Amino acid sequence: MAKAVKREFVWLQCSECGDLNYRISVNVQGGTPKFTLKKYCPRLRRRTVHKIKRK
Repeated sequence: MAKAVKREFVWLQCSECGDLNYRISVNVQGGTPKFTLKKYCPRLRRRTVHKIKRK
């Protein structure tokens, strides 16, 4: 049988306007990942840097 992978849902928050635009699942085994992504922000209508935000 396959082992259960520890995954957690987190939000991606826009660093400019502060909106929580995307919800993704990340692998938390071995520590919490810290990364930034350039994603589309509908409020600003352009690509901005998004960071992980936990609720």
